[in-house]
Amino acid sequence: MIAGIGHNMGPTMERGQKWRAFQWQKAREAAMPSAIPLMVVKMRVARARALGLDYKAYAAIRQATGRDILALLFSSNALRVVRADAPQMPVRETEILTAVQGAQKLALVHRPLSGDAVQGANPVLDHVASAPRFTDSWADMRDHLSGVMQGRRLVGDQVLIIGDTGLERDWSGAAKAAGYLEAARYFGRDVQA
Repeated sequence: MIAGIGHNMGPTMERGQKWRAFQWQKAREAAMPSAIPLMVVKMRVARARALGLDYKAYAAIRQATGRDILALLFSSNALRVVRADAPQMPVRETEILTAVQGAQKLALVHRPLSGDAVQGANPVLDHVASAPRFTDSWADMRDHLSGVMQGRRLVGDQVLIIGDTGLERDWSGAAKAAGYLEAARYFGRDVQA
């Protein structure tokens, strides 16, 4: 049966819907192994390490999206790049990003920073662009982030956003990204600092 004009695509009103949902869940559980094979766990631990992530964060993202992370998108705040006259990342952040393998390292910089200046001062980054403005609407923010990702041939759920503010956390939802991670957790910074 095809829904007609004005149908809100809500839950079916047909009898037995709960029973079918229950049966579907049982069949899904029976089809899925109860434990991940050891070799798969080892590969995922190695992949998490290559991305600079702890296994728990990587596994949660992988389970939620069903995809691997192909890019890490940092805000200038997360990278501790805040001054236009000194656009270089601190040594610790540079060393951590240098160790990342198998993923693009992207950055979005807030004004007055220039993407070109930050890119030039931080060759470890694969691509730097301007961040959405604080005054952008949700749609403008979504379009801006989508443009950056499409320009790098990425889909939103292949990108993990690493930020330092609530606004940057919103980027994750607007871009339909794989997730959001606090910069303090990614870089192993003391939260009290």
